Amino acid sequence: MSWSEKIAVGDWPATIQSVAGTVVIAVFVVTFLLQAFTIPSESMEQTLLIGDYLLVDKFCYGGSAGWNRLLPYHNVRRGDIIVFHYPVNPAQDFVKRVVALPGDRLRLINKRVYINGVPVQEPYVQYVTTLRNSYRDDFPRTDSPDYGVDAKWWKEMPKLVEDHQLIVPEGYYFVLGDNRDDSQDSRYWGFVPRDNIIGRPLLIYWSSGNLNNDLPGSPTVGDRLYHLAYAVTHLFQITRWERTFRLVR
Repeated sequence: MSWSEKIAVGDWPATIQSVAGTVVIAVFVVTFLLQAFTIPSESMEQTLLIGDYLLVDKFCYGGSAGWNRLLPYHNVRRGDIIVFHYPVNPAQDFVKRVVALPGDRLRLINKRVYINGVPVQEPYVQYVTTLRNSYRDDFPRTDSPDYGVDAKWWKEMPKLVEDHQLIVPEGYYFVLGDNRDDSQDSRYWGFVPRDNIIGRPLLIYWSSGNLNNDLPGSPTVGDRLYHLAYAVTHLFQITRWERTFRLVR
């Protein structure tokens, strides 16, 4: 065996150790710190668009009380954008904006949000229609539900309404989409439990125009491979450079 071959053989343990260390760090980051997320609908326009690819900060809201004293976690705040497990189907992840915290009294009057009787300034909100919808625009309404209201939520909601205001229970959050007229949110399926919250979107690391809009409702493996190949070969044409590497607020 030559000298160079001996060196190559001798380097194997160090190489394996280096690769293993990289894998461990990557697994730690993905498991505890960051998660990739893709915007699936128009509900957060214009803040977040279909085709925005996000990195979600899973670290910001913490976990156990012990770790919270040692690391710079903070509580969920009004106005935070959060990614969470959809309460009706936890296998799905949603992204919305926190509007009301535990103990808050919430009401919408002609689309305007009031928290504890005070109107909220929401410069990020978009309205797309002038047509009125009493359930959506003057929430909470307990007389007649809108299309798409979850049956369980419709049954529970009246118990939490007092003086035309919805009272948010302890340990739960009320969320709305920024595209306020076209968002399936807490008005339609209820509160987000604290345990369902994954984290807060940190950064748009890539934005791909409307590429994903061409996918069918239940895309096949072939559909996904075709779109992947198209994205790779047309990267510069489909990238929305003005949105790429933008912080999410």
